[in-house]
Amino acid sequence: MQRLDHLLDRGTLETTALVDRDRSLSYAELKKQVSAVAGSLRALVAPGDRVAVWLPKSLEAVVLMFAIGRAGAIAVPLNPVLRGQQVQHILADSGAALLISHRPRGGMLADSPCPVRLLEDSWAELAAGQPADDGAPGGEALAALLYTSGSTGRPKGVMVTHRNLLVGARSVAAYLGTQADDRVLSVLPLSFDFGFSQLTTAFHAGARAVLLDYLTPRDVVQACLRHEITQLAAVPPLWVQLAALDWPAEAVAAMRTLSNSGGRLPVPTVQALRRLFPDARLHLMYGLTEAFRSTTLPPELADSHPASIGRAIPDAEILVVRADGTPTDDGEAGELVHSGPLVAKGYWRDAERTAQRFRPAPAASKLGGMAVWSGDTVVRDADGLLTFVGRADETIKTMGTRVSPTEIEELAHQSGAVSAAVALGVADALAGQKIRLVATAADGFSEAEAETRLIAHFRREAAPFMQPAAIVWLDAFPVSANGKLDRATIRERFGQ
Repeated sequence: MQRLDHLLDRGTLETTALVDRDRSLSYAELKKQVSAVAGSLRALVAPGDRVAVWLPKSLEAVVLMFAIGRAGAIAVPLNPVLRGQQVQHILADSGAALLISHRPRGGMLADSPCPVRLLEDSWAELAAGQPADDGAPGGEALAALLYTSGSTGRPKGVMVTHRNLLVGARSVAAYLGTQADDRVLSVLPLSFDFGFSQLTTAFHAGARAVLLDYLTPRDVVQACLRHEITQLAAVPPLWVQLAALDWPAEAVAAMRTLSNSGGRLPVPTVQALRRLFPDARLHLMYGLTEAFRSTTLPPELADSHPASIGRAIPDAEILVVRADGTPTDDGEAGELVHSGPLVAKGYWRDAERTAQRFRPAPAASKLGGMAVWSGDTVVRDADGLLTFVGRADETIKTMGTRVSPTEIEELAHQSGAVSAAVALGVADALAGQKIRLVATAADGFSEAEAETRLIAHFRREAAPFMQPAAIVWLDAFPVSANGKLDRATIRERFGQ
């Protein structure tokens, strides 16, 4: 059965597969290194063991992610920005048999629950292993545990199979139109499903992936210029920053495809990107770690439907259902449910949370089987396009009326006074809940100027029950390890 490392067979042997600063590997060299490291790992771990990787984005990290599966083990990628206690939790929860790190990070673990191998001491030996045979399982065997944080509790490991990753690569490459001559910039963490997807999509097409650990958004622009990048994916906070920069004409001309996931992109940012890259295809996507990717908006609709998350991607079945599981009517809000081969196997060693999120598909499903019940509220229009409303537990009910936080945030962005905004419902004895808006002022505005403009915009454009009762200004928003707005922390700090 097909394994993740079989993606490397799709590239022409002499074609450059991977670039890391001044180092690169052709497809032939990458396959050779993956096989050698897999051979070494087979002497260190047993089939089905979990092997954690805590490294900066690098050639070695990529080789390990593919070699672990070829060795018959399960990869547990750790975000490089995580720290000791967070890493300890993931190592213990996954039952990792081995951690591969390097001295700057490995030295932070005072008491690792598993053996640790440091690149400085072990990479030459690992890379000199005998080539692994092709006998490791693929298909429905687990390839990785991708740890993701929810609104409550510690990170949970999503069980992802080889088939999940291979079908995902095929699906994304198909709708993005990725070709062998594409150059894909990898700016997101490889521990993030959206970030790892940049590699699998590129390799499926036999294209080139360029690794970048950036410090500032300008580093991304410079990397696009230097490597003549044709595909760039990012999450909303980074896109907001990138859209505000001056881009060299050569970088704009080379760009073919832009994509967003990890949260709704504010409409003003969509419009700014369309002005900046008028000839590039912009894909506005929605995804779940539990199901890889779910929807995308056809690029030709980005101008006319900038607030939409589109329709189901290839190999995904998306339904919008009521609380009883029956399909909603057009224009009626309901829960997004995802069925099909992209659905993961549940949460690692967490039957309770698995049973809450992974349930049999609704009766109306054509594919059936196990589905991911997202907990996210969306609305489908008569053309089948979906619009994200919000999470069910985030809906604000004020003066007897339900208000979407997303709609409040969109209004804030439309004012031009904010660069980021999160709307919260705060308990109120009279109204039930009142709206508190947490925001950062846009460049060129003082907080006082931004607030004056914001209040005037809401009074002019929004119904009375949608007016924020209070505005909290921050210099910068907390973000998650994957670069997304950390809404859980924002709710904890300002939602009481």
